[in-house]
Amino acid sequence: QVQLVESGGGLVQAGGSLRLSCAASGRTFSSYAMGWFRQAPGKEREFVAAIKWNGVSTYYADSVKGRFTISRDNVKNTVYLQMNSLKPEDTAVYCCAAQSTTYYYSAKFYDYWGQGTQVTVSS
Repeated sequence: QVQLVESGGGLVQAGGSLRLSCAASGRTFSSYAMGWFRQAPGKEREFVAAIKWNGVSTYYADSVKGRFTISRDNVKNTVYLQMNSLKPEDTAVYCCAAQSTTYYYSAKFYDYWGQGTQVTVSS
């Protein structure tokens, strides 16, 4: 069982930066791949980024590649999402999730989810 709590969201101007954190409980955090997803009002949830259990490999949606960076600290049981050059279209609720497969891009393979943190980018 893994419990996830996100933090770090807020209001930022276009071009600005935010760093989201996702703190996990449980001793098995390091065995899970972690992902970030987002959902904007009226839109479906979409994949943002994922990282393997050991942090060696990372995966990104094309829309955020080159602007967002996912990382993890298995000692602190925390995964991060550094978001730079933010755009108004990045506005959404961002959720972290944990899974034990290698299908990183699909939400249906994630077993545990946080409640989410709101990110709003003003133009």
